[in-house]
Amino acid sequence: MWVPPEIKDPVLMHAPTRKSVACFGAVSLSTGKFIRTMCERFDAVTFETFLKKLLRHRSRGKRMVVVLDNARYHHAILLKPLLRKYRTVLSLLFLPPYSPQLAPIERVWKLARRMATHNRFFATLSELLAAVDICFDRWRQPNSVLRRLCGII
Repeated sequence: MWVPPEIKDPVLMHAPTRKSVACFGAVSLSTGKFIRTMCERFDAVTFETFLKKLLRHRSRGKRMVVVLDNARYHHAILLKPLLRKYRTVLSLLFLPPYSPQLAPIERVWKLARRMATHNRFFATLSELLAAVDICFDRWRQPNSVLRRLCGII
């Protein structure tokens, strides 16, 4: 940040922490319904749990294609039995390496940051999570904003 020399330097408040929370999310392109799961870390076990949650929200008779980046846990051997079991209804589509701009969910994360966290100070992680939850709760019902945001067309 640049400050003119005649102005007193601003004091920026920040919470000195490295705590974090992992959030998996997906948007149905047909309805705009947003499904999310918060967990302690990104790994194969938490990703498998998220995929099972997604499958519970799948419309009967429809296939589900999940667009993913190439995170290591997306390719985990632990996922093979689940993917084999649901191979007729679930496909994983991997984006080219180093191309997060192609992932539709990245647009959702950007909008969530803008709506919930930009230009705000959170003294604790729980305050931050509460703000993000309020934002995500607005998207609980299917909506056209997320459908258009993530739509390919």
